[in-house]
Amino acid sequence: MRGSNQSGLRAHNERLVLSLLRREGPMAKAEIARVSGLSAQTISGIMRRLEEDGLLKRGEPIRGKVGQPSMPMHLAHDGAYFLGLKIGRRSVDLILIDFLGKVLGRVHRTHPYPTPDAVMGFALEALGELQAKLPPEKRPRIAGLGIAMPFRLWDWAVSIGAPLDDMEAWRDRDIRTELADRLDFPVYLCNDASAACGAELVFGTGERPQVFLHFFIGYFIGGGLVLNGNLYTGRTGNAAALGSLPIPGPAGTYAQLVDVASLCVLEQEVRAAGRPTESLWNPPEGWDVPPAILDTWISEASASLAYAIAAAASVIDSEVVMIDGWLPVDVRRRLVEGTDRVLQDLDVGGIEKPNVRPGTIGQDARSLGAASLPLSDRYLLDLNAMMLPS
Repeated sequence: MRGSNQSGLRAHNERLVLSLLRREGPMAKAEIARVSGLSAQTISGIMRRLEEDGLLKRGEPIRGKVGQPSMPMHLAHDGAYFLGLKIGRRSVDLILIDFLGKVLGRVHRTHPYPTPDAVMGFALEALGELQAKLPPEKRPRIAGLGIAMPFRLWDWAVSIGAPLDDMEAWRDRDIRTELADRLDFPVYLCNDASAACGAELVFGTGERPQVFLHFFIGYFIGGGLVLNGNLYTGRTGNAAALGSLPIPGPAGTYAQLVDVASLCVLEQEVRAAGRPTESLWNPPEGWDVPPAILDTWISEASASLAYAIAAAASVIDSEVVMIDGWLPVDVRRRLVEGTDRVLQDLDVGGIEKPNVRPGTIGQDARSLGAASLPLSDRYLLDLNAMMLPS
C-alpha cells in the first residue's frame, strides 16, 4: 500500500494509515512513513487528526535506542462501533463490535425459517438491547450496521421446509432500506457467505494470502473469494457460489456440493434417527449429534469438498483454501484434515493443489463479516468490494 503527498488525497491517506495499523499492529510514525511512502510531515498531520478524532491512541514510549523514544500509535478500541446482523435459515444473530473487532455483545435467536416481519422485529429489539451496552456518550460513535443474508431467500422455501407464501414475502421486501429508514447510521448488505469470507479478510489471524477461496458451512454451504487482497463479490454480489459446484455421486451420478456438505444434510440424518435437532442451531460447542451420524457426514462432506476444491483450482490459481462454518472447533479440524487427505489422492495433473486450512473466525464469521461492511467502507482502504450503503 502506497500513499500520496497530494493534499487532495487526505482521506485516502488517513484510510491508508488506519489500514496499516489494523494489518500490522502498533507502529511508530517513522515506520508508518517508511512503509507508506508518505513524508514525515504528512504522517504527523494525519496522526494528529486521527488522534483528535478519537481513532488513534498513543502507546508507551519505547526507549533504549539512540535519539528520542519511539512512540507507537495504535487503533483506539472505542474509536468507533459497528453492528452486524446475520439472517440465517435457522437462526438470526446481531452483534456489536468495537474498532478492533472485539465482540461486545450479541443476541441470538433460532427460528424454523426467517420471515421479513420477524427479522425486522428481532433486529429493532436487539439493536436497542446492544446500544444500551454502550454509555450514552459513546452511542453516537456507532458507524453503521451491516447485514449478511442469503440472497433470493424465496427460492429456498421447499429446501428449508417453510410455507411458500411466507418465504415469497421476501421477494418484495428490502430489509436494508427498511432498517435504514429507522436508524441514524448507514446500513449495508452482503451475501452471507461472502460476508464470512470478508470477516476472514478483515479480522482473520495469521497469514492472509492475496488470493484465497473460502468455504463457510451453515445450513447450506457457501463460498467467498479474495482476489489481490480484496473481497470479490461479482456482478450480482453472488460470486464464488461454491455450493453450486457439481461433484461425483454414487454409481456415476452427480450432485451439487450444497447437497452433501451442508448442515441441512446433517439435520436430516439426525431427525431421521429420531433425535432432536435444535442443538445444531445453538452455539456449536453444545452440539448433540450421534457420533456415527457425525462421522458419516464428515467423511462425505470432506470428499465432496476435495472435489469442489480441485474444480475451483482449475479456474482460480489459489494458494490457500479455508474451511470455516457454524461448527464445533473439533468438527472443523476433522473436516479440514479429511478434505486434505482426499485432495492429495485426487489426480489433478496440470494444476497445483492449494493448501487446505481451517478458517480463523468460526461461528461468528457471517455476523462479523456483516459488521466489517461499515468498518471497511468508512475507515479502510481496498478491503470493501461490497455493496454501497443505502
